[in-house]
Amino acid sequence: MTSPDSCDVAHGAVTPDTGTRTLVAVFDTQVAEHLLRYGADLGYRVVLVDPRAASGALPADLGPDADVIITDHHRAELGEVLRDVLAANPRWVGVMGNPRHPAPHVPALRALGVDEERIAAVHRPIGLNIGSRTPAEIAIATLAGLIADRNGKLGGFEF
Repeated sequence: MTSPDSCDVAHGAVTPDTGTRTLVAVFDTQVAEHLLRYGADLGYRVVLVDPRAASGALPADLGPDADVIITDHHRAELGEVLRDVLAANPRWVGVMGNPRHPAPHVPALRALGVDEERIAAVHRPIGLNIGSRTPAEIAIATLAGLIADRNGKLGGFEF
């Protein structure tokens, strides 16, 4: 079977196969709201996980086709949640945060005995560098980065 023509996809004549991609937003934030809305439009199965709410449990089927975004690095339960996420072996894990500030997830994971290789697998910062400032822009940059990564591309204007 041949790939659909990109013009046919762009004009809605063909629906691209997105497989069984799952997008998990951890912590109920404005960025998570946008990630889930836009992620659903992109064909992801979307899941919100927030330990303080009814949506507190990680999906049982979290695994190698899931992308997980931690949307708040100031939460007390950051280390425990991230440890559990990493144990599920998702395809991609990222923690929002300014790269000019220390990453709070690193000492939290070390204190829980998570090995350095697993800690190093956590992406921070997340998304493409488009100068995003608002929750919607951060979500778009993040999703664009995930799409680029899934497709083996760097992102940007070079083809």
